[in-house]
This record gives sequence, structure tokens and C-alpha cells, in this order.
Amino acid sequence: MSAKQNSSGAPNAGEHVPQDDTVIGRAFGWSLIVIGLFIVGGAGFAVWFFRPKPPPATVKTEYKPPIKRESPSVALPDVTFTDITSKAGITFVHHNGARGEKLLPESMGGGCAFLDFDNDGDQDLLFINSCDWPGQQPKGSPAPTMELYRNDGTGHFENVTKGSGLDVTFYGQGVAVGDYDGDGWIDVFISGVGLNHLFHNEQGKFRDATESAGVGGTPQQWSTSCTWLDFDNDGDLDLFVGNYIRWSAEIDHALDCRLVGAGRAYCRPDAFEGAFPYLFRNDGGGKFSDVTAAAGLQVKNPNTGVPQPKSLGVAPIDVDRDGWIDIVVANDTVQNLLFHNKQNGTFEEIGALVGVAFDNAGQARGAMGIDAGFFRNDNTLGVVIGNFANEMTALYCTRGTSMQFSDDAVATGIGPPSRLLLKFGVFFFDYDLDGRLDVLAANGHLEDEIHKVQQSQTYEQPPQIYWNCGTKGASEFAAIPKDKSGEDFSKPMVGRGSAYADIDGDGDLDVILMATGAAPRLLRNDQQLGHHWLRVKLVGTAPNRDAIGARVEAHVGSQIMTRLVTPTHGYLSQSELPVTFGLGAAAKVDKLAIRWPDGSTVEMEEVAGDQVLSVNQPVLP
Repeated sequence: MSAKQNSSGAPNAGEHVPQDDTVIGRAFGWSLIVIGLFIVGGAGFAVWFFRPKPPPATVKTEYKPPIKRESPSVALPDVTFTDITSKAGITFVHHNGARGEKLLPESMGGGCAFLDFDNDGDQDLLFINSCDWPGQQPKGSPAPTMELYRNDGTGHFENVTKGSGLDVTFYGQGVAVGDYDGDGWIDVFISGVGLNHLFHNEQGKFRDATESAGVGGTPQQWSTSCTWLDFDNDGDLDLFVGNYIRWSAEIDHALDCRLVGAGRAYCRPDAFEGAFPYLFRNDGGGKFSDVTAAAGLQVKNPNTGVPQPKSLGVAPIDVDRDGWIDIVVANDTVQNLLFHNKQNGTFEEIGALVGVAFDNAGQARGAMGIDAGFFRNDNTLGVVIGNFANEMTALYCTRGTSMQFSDDAVATGIGPPSRLLLKFGVFFFDYDLDGRLDVLAANGHLEDEIHKVQQSQTYEQPPQIYWNCGTKGASEFAAIPKDKSGEDFSKPMVGRGSAYADIDGDGDLDVILMATGAAPRLLRNDQQLGHHWLRVKLVGTAPNRDAIGARVEAHVGSQIMTRLVTPTHGYLSQSELPVTFGLGAAAKVDKLAIRWPDGSTVEMEEVAGDQVLSVNQPVLP
């Protein structure tokens, strides 16, 4: 036995054996190989994993151009309007008193009215004027007044202002015409900044009856659009007057409104509190009572408790056709209102409930002028409202006889081309006598330097006509281009109030467009389309001798055209009372149906066209 081994033959602990180095060396080598393999494999995996992605395979497909949806094409009518302002003898120039202080009323313009004040059967003209602010009238200059022009029946006018009783000076705004005492002579109410004025027509001359009638309002109010209507169905005409905002020169100056890069600017109405309207009930004998509060017309802002309305336009219309006149009010920067007549001397405000208060996004807009009409020749009632720049014109439509409205401005085609312009005087009228109601809009901005901050805007803007295509076009309304209406019509202006009438007895409708601080534009309709027409003048029984509130239907073939008897259309203005039906190619009306304000009806068969038909209301036993 060797001395280095124990009895079992194993090496003694702590002793070095040569074979250990060999074993350790082999293990270490294998470890290095394994580690190397891991490194190489990992590197290979990394290279594979992070390798550049190959480009996707190119797939070639045959190009197929989109299929264009076929839409009906229509031939727009050629209807030239000719500016005859000077030729017709109109020399009126609106005076707004602007001296650079930028007081808000200066920007709003004035209204006008077609009316037969002398009962000779043709349409005369009244222009509403404003004036200088206190202490600013130039020395030696005559104070501006309203101006009245008599029509000779051919479309030529004579200035008969002097001695008429309407040669008065105050800051006028809107006008309403109606025979409030039933004596057969049409009277005139003029709204304004401060006190309003009522003028009684005494066989062609006017007497100020404001104080005795009790309709002057208060010096603190700013009144705008107004209308005569019989809200309580007692047979005489009551008076609704819209009020705009709580305004004074001191408040306006204190707000110190600015236009970026252009200095002092006209303040927005949302900087002012609203104002309640007036509703004056006709008590007979030339007297009126203020029943605004009792009738439920004083709507308050639910958050602040101050008056909510900021009214610029009003449309008296029997919305649900129950025989009682309702009132739709266009408000600036706050929701529009619809006062539903409850048949007991009171109204319920339901504008938001029935869908006329806001746009389709639930926002209030800057509403100016308003009108209502049956533009589809069926039971659809349309309410058109001209809104501020960059807001589309609204066209709220009912479904049949329902009171529920939807804003169909985009769907009907009237919305998109109206968006950029600032719309004031809007109304329905059949300018080409094809039997369908078209829409006119008088446009113009508030700021003469608006182009410095908004390149898309100008101070003077062209008026627009939207032709009613009926069901023939891709949309119901088509904006008429300049080459289809004439240079005189399309020339830009600072448009405000507007009105229509047949001034020359040829059956078609002529137009007056007002401008703030400038001359108006009297446009003669020179259409030569060969279309037939029928004009109907209603003579009611006293005291509502003009049958305001009546509805006239003309049945021509399968079409039923409806016209409403009221002079109140648009912004601050009044149009003629006779109603016009364009008959197109038809030479007669198959049936004429008249619903008088008292609910009685008259029907006439086979009425020849191309005439002015006067119809007297039957006297009930």
C-alpha cells in the first residue's frame, strides 16, 4: 500500500491529484463551447429578429373612377331687375347719425313700407329715417325726417312728405301699417330708439295719436320690428312691438368695444341685457292697453332673471291652423321664441319645444329678419330667418299640419350659399310667377372695416334670390347667379330692410331694398317669361277692413297655393297687402278659397288669371 493512499484506496483529503486538472480543463472547455454557441445563436437570432422587413408585394388593381350621382338639372329663370330709384323720383337717403362713435343703433338701418295711404288702388312708399344724436346735428342743416312718396300707378313716385304729418324727426327703426280703427284708411305705427309713434290716417293726412292711444312705450326702450294682428279674435287689430336690448349711449361707450387692428367697433348684442316686447290690446275708440305681462310674453333668462328676448324680427302666423294667430320672434344671439296662442288672451312660449329656438347643434344664432310661408304648395309651413355672417339662413319646416319644426336649410339648398353673408331683410315671394314661393335676402355687414380682420367679409354685400325649384332640382332652392338677375340687383350694398309690391300694375312683384346711411334701391321686375298671374285684394268688414289674418288658397290642377294676408315680412318693413299667385302656364285658377279672419269661408270657381280681383267679405246675418 502506498503511503499516499488510505486503506480504501482513495486519495487523502487535501492532496493534489494530476487527473483533476484534466477533468476541470475539459469541463471548462465544454463551458466555453456552450457559451460560445449561446452567443452565436443569440447574435444570429438578433440579426434575424431585427432584420429589415421586406417591402410588401405590389398589388396592381384596375382603377375604376367613382360613379357620379345623377341629379336633375334645372334651367334657372332669367328675370332681370332694373334699378329705377332715380327714374322713379325717389331721392330719399337714410340718415343714421354716425359720427365715428360707433353707437349700435347706427348699424341697424331702417325699414320701409308699401302702403296705399291715399286709397287710390296703387302702392305708395314710406321710408323710415333716423337722425343725429343729441347735440350733433350740423348747424344750418335741416333735420332728417320720414319720407312719404305717392305712386301715380305707373311706378313713378312724388315726394309728398311735407305737410303729410309724417315729416317728423326721431330715431326711427321699424314700421307697421294697418287700419286700427276700421275707418277705411290705413294707419302707420313707427318704432324707434326711445318713444314710438302712432299716426292716424285722416283721409291722406296723418295725425300723431300716440299719447291718446297709449302705445308710445318708454324712453328707455329700443323698439324694432312690429306688426298689427288680431290676437284675441275680437275683430279689431292689436299691436305687437319687438324690443331689442337695454341700451343707452352711456352703456355703449362704457363697454368700449374694439375691432382688432381697426379701433372702436359696434358692440355685440350679447354684451347687453335683453328687453321684453310690447303687446297692446285694442280696446276700441282709439285706445290700447299694455297686456304684455298678462298675456305671458315676458320671458326671462332662467339664470339671471333679466329679460331674455333681443328681438329684431316678428312673424304673425297661425302655426297650428286653429284659427288663432301665434307669434314667432327672431332674436339676436339668444333663442328664437314661438308664442302659441292659448285662445284665452294668453300665450305659451314653446320655441325650444317645437324646434325653432336654435340651430341643429342646439346653439342660438344672430337672427335678424323673418318670414313665414307655404313654399311647397302643401301643408308644410316654412319659417325663414336671416342670420349673422358665418351662420346659415334658417329654414324651419313643419311636417304637414304638425307644429313640430326641423331646420331644413341644408337639405333644401338654401343654407350653404347663405352662410358667409350677413342677412337682414328676408321674405318669401314668387318673383318669376311660376306658382312657387322663392326667397329674397338683403345683406350687409355692420362694420365698414370688417375686411381688415376677416378677409372673407365685406361691408357691402350683394343681395340674393333663392329660386324655388320644387321637386325638379337636386335641392329645393337654387341661388340665382348675377347673370340671371341683372347687375342692378346683384350690386353689393349695406342691405337692411326690404319689401315687395307690384308698383306698376303689370302683375309681377317689384322690390325695395334699404341701406343704412345710404340711398335705397328700387328694383323693377322686368321678367318676360309669359307666366300668368292672379292678384287678390280682400276687403274685410269693419273694423278689420284689410282682412289682416286671412288665408287665401288658389287651386290650379293638383297644386294648392296658399298666401297669408299680412303686410309684415322680413326686417323692420311692410310689404303690400294684396296677395299674388303666379300661375305659370295656367290661364285660370280652378278654385279660389278664402278663409276670412272670423273663420267664415268663401269659394269661387273658374277665376280668370291676369287680373286684380277684389273680394268683399260677406256680411254674416
